[in-house]
Amino acid sequence: MQAAVFHGDKTITVADIERPVPAAGEVLLRVRRTALCGSDTKLWIKGATFTPGHEIFGVVEQPGHALDGRRCLVYIPVHCGHCESCRRGDTQMCLNESVLVGWNRPGGYAEYLAVPEQCLLPVPDDIEDALAPLLLDTIGTAAHGIRFVQNLVPPQGAGPVLVTGAGPVGMGAIVALLNLGYTEVYVSDLKEERLQLAESFGARRHPVGDNSKRFKLIVECSGSHAARSLGMNIVLPRGVLILIGESDAPWPVQETPAIRRKDFYMVRTFYFPKSDFALNVELLRKEKARYRQLVDAQFGIAQLPEMFGRFVAGELVKPLLAFS
Repeated sequence: MQAAVFHGDKTITVADIERPVPAAGEVLLRVRRTALCGSDTKLWIKGATFTPGHEIFGVVEQPGHALDGRRCLVYIPVHCGHCESCRRGDTQMCLNESVLVGWNRPGGYAEYLAVPEQCLLPVPDDIEDALAPLLLDTIGTAAHGIRFVQNLVPPQGAGPVLVTGAGPVGMGAIVALLNLGYTEVYVSDLKEERLQLAESFGARRHPVGDNSKRFKLIVECSGSHAARSLGMNIVLPRGVLILIGESDAPWPVQETPAIRRKDFYMVRTFYFPKSDFALNVELLRKEKARYRQLVDAQFGIAQLPEMFGRFVAGELVKPLLAFS
């Protein structure tokens, strides 16, 4: 089968490798779509010893299995099912497993994938192939963060809220906020094209770095240290700053009076629990027209080296690697 090899130094090649043989408790998935994700940029730069790709959708090819022939997504976190977090339903925060599909075991930039049975999420027939991967990071990660703090800042009386970073997760946050009843959503980003798309969704632009306006709720999706620090300064007293965007670099924080002289919540959220999946499907059903605008390219694996570079450069919002 064909699979992408991330060599590091911004180099990707396509190689022929052996098709995986599922171990006990696993099934074989024929990949149909894998969405590109900005978090894979670190593997593009540093290289990977396995096949990356973690926003994966395909069809189970495991004769005799209950899900054979079913269209399924791959839930990234492998989880034990019996630790305190798993029993509570927080499957994305398992205390015993640290394996993430596409991160420290092979992922979906390949034609086939061996998937733990527990990581299969059957996709309803009314969800088209090109939209299915959005149920993971774009919808799942963004909507989970907002649901997590919704009781702290309910839509009624929230006033203006801000999304920093209008990449796929930021755009997903905008759609989720509007759908949940937050009516005054602002967005900041460096790219004019993304701001225009966000405005077409109903958001209002907010200049990057502007500290003249304050917000009860700030959803930080860029991973930028400057955006995080700004969020701490401009979140209102008793407000919430959610950190969804990722960064591996140390984050030095200068505690200004604007930070020190107020009570506020700073919340970090990660991915989503499996119990959120039905909510994510319903959100996609309600907002298909908007989500379709995010998928701006579908291409074969031979084009992955070029398309990944274009994606990192910000030319594309949510391109998909597509297998027939």
